[in-house]
Amino acid sequence: MSKQLPFDTDKNEYCPECNSLLVIRNSSHGPFLGCSSYPECHYMRPLRPSIESHVIKVLDGQLCPQCGHDLVLKQGRFGMFIGCSYYPECEHIELIDKPDETKVPCPQCQKGNLLQRKSRFGKTFYACDNYPNCQFILNNKPTVGKCMFCEYPLLMEKRGGLGVRLFCASKRCGKQQEE
Repeated sequence: MSKQLPFDTDKNEYCPECNSLLVIRNSSHGPFLGCSSYPECHYMRPLRPSIESHVIKVLDGQLCPQCGHDLVLKQGRFGMFIGCSYYPECEHIELIDKPDETKVPCPQCQKGNLLQRKSRFGKTFYACDNYPNCQFILNNKPTVGKCMFCEYPLLMEKRGGLGVRLFCASKRCGKQQEE
């Protein structure tokens, strides 16, 4: 891999910390402006402004519970959310897709409840809210019930061509329940 040399910018800008010339440098995250007297001064500034979120729509009539300003619908780095229009002074945000409260007790630790979560790829799964003490996880929707074959205290719903069917949530059993 060849090392790229820094080069001067079109207009000369100077470092606000040490008054040296700012030059364009490259990193794995893209180009940035850095101080030419680098090991002594660590000043840097991104060339592209990082847009954290942008407003899609102002929600008229809905006020922020913290400061009283209007709430807005925003598109951010992790999807859409509702936030205060007076950001950054007020940092109130609300999620649009709140996880389902299943109220199904965890069969492994019997202390927590199963919550709906999303993986980094967007797939829905159900996990114990007592994580990391309990690492129970289920890919299908849990249902309160007892397996008629192994007496496991949890069932899960599977959708297929024949509709929704119930199966044992135990990995050892996994048998379809008769209705």
